[in-house]
Amino acid sequence: MDGQFIIEEELKKLPDSPGVYIMRNARDEILYVGKAVNLKNRMRQYFQSTRNKSPKIVRMVSQIDHFEYIVTDSELEALVLESNLIKENRPKYNTMLKDDKTYPYIRVTLEEMYPRIIMVRSMKKDGSKYYGPYPTAGAVHDMIELTRKLYKIRSCSRRLDGSPSGGRPCLNYHIGQCDAPCRGCTDPEAYRERVRKAVSFLDGNTEEEIRILTEKMQQASEEMRFEEAAETRDLIESIRVVTERQKITVSDGDDRDVIALAADMQKEGNASLSETEAVAQVYFVRGGKLIGREHFFLTAEDAKNPAEILRSFLLQYYAGTPFIPRELMLESEVPDRELLEEWLSKRRGGKVSIRVPKRGMKEKLVEMAKENAENALSRDRERMQREERRTSGAVREIRELLGVACADRMEAYDISNISGFESVGSMVVYDRGRPKRTDYRKFRIRTVTGPDDYASMREVLTRRFRRAEEGDQGFSALPDLILMDGGRGQVHIAEQVLEELDLKIPVAGMVKDDYHRTRGLWYAEKEIPVSRQSEGFKLITRIQDEAHRFAIEYHRLLRSKGQVRSVLDDIDGIGSARRKGLLRAFGSTEAVRNASVEELAQAPAMNRRAAEQVWQYFHGESSS
Repeated sequence: MDGQFIIEEELKKLPDSPGVYIMRNARDEILYVGKAVNLKNRMRQYFQSTRNKSPKIVRMVSQIDHFEYIVTDSELEALVLESNLIKENRPKYNTMLKDDKTYPYIRVTLEEMYPRIIMVRSMKKDGSKYYGPYPTAGAVHDMIELTRKLYKIRSCSRRLDGSPSGGRPCLNYHIGQCDAPCRGCTDPEAYRERVRKAVSFLDGNTEEEIRILTEKMQQASEEMRFEEAAETRDLIESIRVVTERQKITVSDGDDRDVIALAADMQKEGNASLSETEAVAQVYFVRGGKLIGREHFFLTAEDAKNPAEILRSFLLQYYAGTPFIPRELMLESEVPDRELLEEWLSKRRGGKVSIRVPKRGMKEKLVEMAKENAENALSRDRERMQREERRTSGAVREIRELLGVACADRMEAYDISNISGFESVGSMVVYDRGRPKRTDYRKFRIRTVTGPDDYASMREVLTRRFRRAEEGDQGFSALPDLILMDGGRGQVHIAEQVLEELDLKIPVAGMVKDDYHRTRGLWYAEKEIPVSRQSEGFKLITRIQDEAHRFAIEYHRLLRSKGQVRSVLDDIDGIGSARRKGLLRAFGSTEAVRNASVEELAQAPAMNRRAAEQVWQYFHGESSS
């Protein structure tokens, strides 16, 4: 194996199943997320003749380096998962809705004395029971209307406490579709019994109602009442669409990881030895929505129990990941479950539960993870091994090269400016060899005038780690290794900042040659050469390029928005008039920074309060 992802070969391994596919470029960035009724047929279409393809698709396909996919049980599940992944990752070639439209849910307001059945666009922890999300609002409306008619559920939005309200009942009461609880015409317990039947109906126990409607449709058709028969047929179809069981969204809204394992015994080479190959599939459910997954290729030196392999994976994975959810859902029990829960709870700083669901949507979600793990192991063993080498394997190479204890989370920093004008800093994060863009941060330099990269880097690092010290959640996860875009000088700056803040984090510099190409690492006061053919070297190059790209992109954004006029624009309470007054009075931003509060207050359009705002912005402390 040469480690190359051969698209033609990978297309042959695709299953004839519904699912979601994810297109990535050489930097592992997501280009496009799509759904398919048949993954094999849909994916092949992208790589066939460019005839009849739009320029946008041709451009996207030319950038595809590799792809991955998630198998689902139905097209509906694929549709909802596609929506979640697009909103989470915002891929370059997907069409993004400006209003961020969401899929509809059915809500049963069980917290009310007389519950209602309504359509909503989001779930909340409010005591209600939710169903969905569903692909179309039309089917949801039909289902709600049918359920209300079948079980005489009220449709009004009145707040009812059991006492009769004034006025007459609405039209639904007079046509026999509501028992007017607003007028006290029905007992609360009798009403809730009808609600329980409606909930059972929405849970999918629809056979009896579908049988009755089917008979009604056939009778209408035999009597040549074709319009009525068509309406009944559409109602039956709406029931089937809305009650189709899907597991991409869980109604409790919690954060959890869903983990399944597929293992395969390999007995090649020395027959006296056996090696277990396995794939661990981790699904990330955040806020009740499945937003992504990761898979990990594992090997065990001996034929172990799958439960033991799973336990070992949990220990290794959660020892390094910065976020631990409230719940882990596994396919089977693991040894030392209570000890694992105690250890995870201490790491999280709150209770963590390990559960093995036996029924319902949660069990189905675990089954889906298991199916994808088995699919990856049987069809994609080579691809998984390549992915492991270029991510976790590359991290392992860097860790061994530097002799550090851990390098799972790496943060890289870079400075960008034009002749020192409007300097900006970038921080990019790689977690186990993959970019973690939600943790990227950008900094607009406040205290440095002119092209002084060392001083700018000192400011960026100081602000980053002080924010962590102050408990800012956006900066709370500390790196295992810091990578600086440069050699000895940049490394020394970082080490000085860490020493001042009493932090012990290893720092290495990404050294470039005269042609601005990555050459090696500067660590422990010496340059360490890195083989250009190694995966570790390729990962270092990707990280360095990404840090540079992110800084340049931010700098370009500021210029395009016309925001490079002055750092004073970032100060609360300083508008155009005060900015002009300060620059007219002091001549430069540097002179403004060095002025006292009293001097600043004398500038045109300024007052004492505004002067203190400016002084605190530059000095980060009280002026008194």
